[in-house]
Amino acid sequence: MTRDELRAYIAEHYDGRLKPLKTGKYDPLYEVAVDKIFEVAKALKEDDNLKFDFLCNLGGVDTGEHFEAVYNIASISNNLRLDFKVIMSYDQAEVESLQEIWPAINWYEREMWELYGINVKNHDNLTRFLLPDDWDQGHPMRKDWDAPDFKRKPEL
Repeated sequence: MTRDELRAYIAEHYDGRLKPLKTGKYDPLYEVAVDKIFEVAKALKEDDNLKFDFLCNLGGVDTGEHFEAVYNIASISNNLRLDFKVIMSYDQAEVESLQEIWPAINWYEREMWELYGINVKNHDNLTRFLLPDDWDQGHPMRKDWDAPDFKRKPEL
């Protein structure tokens, strides 16, 4: 399946659940509603024509206006890649855990929680592993984060 065929298949079979985004990226990028993330991720993995069985990466993003969780997934058997993201407001930064679908996401979700403060519902071990256990200086990847010895570089 080519990237164009993948886009057409998603448009036909995932109507409304995956909103295509125009980014100029190599792999197709979609937006998923935060309350549909688990349902959509499970469908992408279980769809016999797609079989997105591999989580490549999950990254948190603070845009300065909202948070995003960006998921990069692949199908090993079908040689496909797809990216999707969830957009969350600062005051409702919470996403459902996808450990049941892709177990390797455990550490990525913990990192997103620890560094951005994005809560991951139903995660089985949401504990620190990058920062000290007694860390109390906030979430260092947020754009508004500050600490006594932190020197902010100018935005490019």
